[in-house]
Amino acid sequence: APENLMQALEDLDYLAALDNDGNLSEFGIIMSEFPLDPQLSKSLLASCEFECVDEMLTIAAMVTAPSCFLQGPPGTEEIARSRWRRFLHPAGDHLTLINVFNAFRAATASPTQPDSSTEKWCRDHFLSCSALSMAEMIRAELVEIMKRIELPISEPGFGSEENLLSIKKALLSGYFMHIARDVDGSGNYLMLTHKQVAQLHPSSSYYNSRRIPEWVLFHEFSISESNSIRVVSEISPHLFAELVPQYYFSNLPPSESKDILQEVINHLAPVSATQEEQK
Repeated sequence: APENLMQALEDLDYLAALDNDGNLSEFGIIMSEFPLDPQLSKSLLASCEFECVDEMLTIAAMVTAPSCFLQGPPGTEEIARSRWRRFLHPAGDHLTLINVFNAFRAATASPTQPDSSTEKWCRDHFLSCSALSMAEMIRAELVEIMKRIELPISEPGFGSEENLLSIKKALLSGYFMHIARDVDGSGNYLMLTHKQVAQLHPSSSYYNSRRIPEWVLFHEFSISESNSIRVVSEISPHLFAELVPQYYFSNLPPSESKDILQEVINHLAPVSATQEEQK
């Protein structure tokens, strides 16, 4: 549909993938080397700047592969949730996926480990062995592409506060269009772009949690699943204000959330100006 094509071109423009003539920019050409959606490609490239490539490769592979969380037989829901809690990261679902992938790798690391033991480990944790194996193959393919086009791959640093902040910056560089705010403190998230209200997907680590974050970045929005947002991580409005392209922000529809962010941007403006002078 023409309107879908125009929206796609607009999104590519926001991601700096197009030049002034509407052709792929140099940055867009590099983005197109990856068999990923443009926002994920942008986040992966941004991770080179923020030195969290190893972690973003894992996130990219995990969100590209099918969901690794399996729904067990009726009556086992609570058991499954208790097993998944071992992997939960307080910063959100993207970091939880890294924990799951690393645990899967550790379970398959032994050269004498039979395939049946790996499959049993996955069954015991209500995880899909095929989905995790596919994520491993996707990640290996992405690593090869990065090596081929000579992009730097930083050393793993997962677990430190600095690394956590870097991952969020890389994610926001690509997914600044996927931001939502809890408008009433009960998990009703209003998306900034489309002003639609959505709830957390049951697979989210924040679902049924005592602490519901106010501002979140989400990987995808699904109308078919009762307007839910999937793969969600908490972000701060200050971090969003620091990384959002101004021309995208100015085109957002008016809302209370936009007003809050505008105040943050106004507060950061003198600091940003000083930084530019120093540069």
